[in-house]
This record gives sequence, structure tokens and C-alpha cells, in this order.
Amino acid sequence: MKSKIIVMGAAGRDFHVFNCCYRDRAEYDVVAITAAQIPHIEGRLYPAAIAGRLYPDGIPIRPEDELESLIRAHDADEVVFAYSDVSLAYVDQCRQRVESAGATFSTFDVDASMLEVRTPVIAVTAIRTGCGKSQTSRRVVQILRDLGKKAVVVRHPMPYGDLERQRVQRFASFEDLDRHECTIEEREEYEPHLKNDVVVYAGVDYAAILGEAEREADVIVWDGGNNDTPFYEPDLWIVVADPHRAGHELDYFPGTVNFARADLILINKVDSASADDVDTIRRNARRVNPNATVVLGDSLLDVPDPASIAGKRVLAIEDGPTTTHGGMPFGAGTLAARRYGAAEIVDPRPWAVGEIAETFDDYPGTGPLLPAMGYGEKQIRDLAATTNAVDCDLVLIATPVDLSRLIEIRQPHMRIGYRLEEQGDALLNAITKMMNEI
Repeated sequence: MKSKIIVMGAAGRDFHVFNCCYRDRAEYDVVAITAAQIPHIEGRLYPAAIAGRLYPDGIPIRPEDELESLIRAHDADEVVFAYSDVSLAYVDQCRQRVESAGATFSTFDVDASMLEVRTPVIAVTAIRTGCGKSQTSRRVVQILRDLGKKAVVVRHPMPYGDLERQRVQRFASFEDLDRHECTIEEREEYEPHLKNDVVVYAGVDYAAILGEAEREADVIVWDGGNNDTPFYEPDLWIVVADPHRAGHELDYFPGTVNFARADLILINKVDSASADDVDTIRRNARRVNPNATVVLGDSLLDVPDPASIAGKRVLAIEDGPTTTHGGMPFGAGTLAARRYGAAEIVDPRPWAVGEIAETFDDYPGTGPLLPAMGYGEKQIRDLAATTNAVDCDLVLIATPVDLSRLIEIRQPHMRIGYRLEEQGDALLNAITKMMNEI
């Protein structure tokens, strides 16, 4: 008898879990994958070309709110939870839903879904989305470059389009972003690396991606998404913690795994956080992961013209996922507005239209900022319409991608950057030690 499986996902980790644990295994029958968090990702198929010989018709991808009916319709034996950046309380609620519908519940197997790699791997993960993984990954790549090593970045998946076409994606230029029809969320992660002449891989099938990346890399840098665990077995495992959300390292899945298993815990944003919150993370690290090296880091703002902010009514456009399901009530744009004397941070909600208005409805805790949501053309158009409707003097673009290249912004605007500057040499020493031991 085959065991009937439903994978709960969000267009990324779920596909990887299927590929690692269920593809081409006749003892399992994955009857459905459910979709959450990301708009417009349900109602598709996980394509037969990737799903393998046992799934000639592919695997249906259904909305998560159909979970109970799917369990009953397929007489499912087990539901595997396979997405990230959710509270442990939410995971428990999902467990109760599944068990009430008559199936068993489990979370994905961390070790079974970490592929072995011949090339050295440094994994950059986090305890929540928006902790500063991207700036940490860029700093790691720079250290490797200074050591004479060529790093290739493999980025956590964001396959929201044609999954078969997105099986293996290689990005080496800005033109590649256009060719692959990348969303704003994808561009935010890839563009800063491309600006630094670093090749990025992403996609759906991370075993196939690995084969390509190893051909050109001295070191692979796993650039994680949300607070997910690495897809590749790391030689050095870094987790970034956020003192603005101290305590979340113990309460959010699967960031708790990263926090407990990492070799190095980087407490970022120390320059804008309270000493008490930094100390909270230190204490939790000593209790949960006493052998980890703890490093403090500053997330420094790059503001081209600070004087132009003073006295202005400012709209802050912040990273979308960080300020929505990441629960972060501010970002670099908000910090810059406060630091340099803005007269007001304008709340964009009265002007929000279409899918941006729906985003505020879905995440009512979002602060007076505009999350840069852009998972599809309609959402990007609604983002542009909302931005241009807001009554403000200045727009601060605090996203890793330069939005002014993607949408027309009619008001005066300025892009805010941010970078990691770690305190001391512990990060450099850890990377150097790893390279010497391999």
C-alpha cells in the first residue's frame, strides 16, 4: 500500500522536499501540494517533467484553505508541513487541523532535505525574514573574494511562474532578470549580487542547480529565504538574528533549527537596537547553542543626501515580505526618515489600490509604510499607482532593487541602501578557518 502524502507549501521549500524525499519513490503517492503566503501560486501543477516518472500528469497545487477537504477526498495518510517563517503556534494550529481531518502531521525532515555537496558551502540563514541575510551574504562573498576564492550564490527558490522553465536559472547580468521575467521579490535578492559581478543560481530542482553551480564555484554561498534551513549541507552555517524581534529565535519555524544548529550566530542591527534586546539573544544563544560563535553586526544605512529628508513628508517603501508576513513594522526607509528629521512618515493606506490594498487587509499590523509587493504584473501596476497617489514630498526607496527602474515614480525620490559591518574579526576568522580545513 502506498502512503498518500499532502505537502503544505508556499512555492519553494515544498518542491524541494518533494524532490528530495518523494520523487521516484514508489512507496509514496503525493496527491497534492497546498499553497500559502504568496498570491496567485495555487491552481497550478507541479509539472510532470520535474515530478518524475511516477507523476505523468504532474501534481495539483491547491489553496491551503482546501486542506481538510483534500485530506478527506484523497484519504491522505500524512501531511508534511514544508514552508517557513511561521510561528510555532501556527504550526500547532495546522497540526490540529490535519489530525482533526484524520491524517498524521509532520514537519519536513531538515537533514533529508540537505543535499551533500563536494564544493565547500557557506549557508546564510536567519531566525525571521528581514534580519539581514542578503547583506550578510554579500559580506561573505566579499570576504571570499578577498581570500582569492570565486563564490557563486545559490538563492532560496522563488519560482512563481512557469515551473518547468524555471527548473534551473542562472543570473549573470541584469538582462537575465528581464529574460526570466523576474518579480520584484526575485530582483530584490538577485540584483545586488549581480551589481557586484557575482553569479546567482535559483529555480526549482536544486540537485540540478547544484550540478551547474559546482562547475564554476570555488565556494557556494547558500543565500537563504525567510528563515528556512539550508538546501545544501553547509561547511559553515551562519544564522542572522534580529534584536528588533528578540525572542523570535525561539518561537518561529524553522528559524529555531537555524538558531540551534548554526556554527555562527550574527546578531545584526546592533546600531539601531537596544542593549537589552541584544543581550536577550545572547542569553538564548548560550542556552540553546552554547558552542556557536556569536558576532555582533551593524546594519549601516547608505543615504545619498540626508539633508533632503529634513522637514519633508516622506513615504517609505520597504521590503515587502519583511514588513508583511515577516511582521517587521519598519525598515531602512523608516529608520532614515526618523534619523534625518522627516516632518512626517506618510501612511499610504488611504491611497492604496487593488492588490496593495488587499495586502494591507491581509496584514493589518503593517506600519505606516508601503511594502514593495510585486509578485506579478498586476501587483506591480498597483504598487506604482499607490506610490504615485500618495500625497508626500519625498519617496524613500529602501528596497534592495532600484524600484525606479521598474516603475515610474512621479514624486522626488531617493534610494536608501544598507550594508553589514560586523564587529571584530570573528566572521573573517570563521570563513578562513573553514577554507583551511577543507
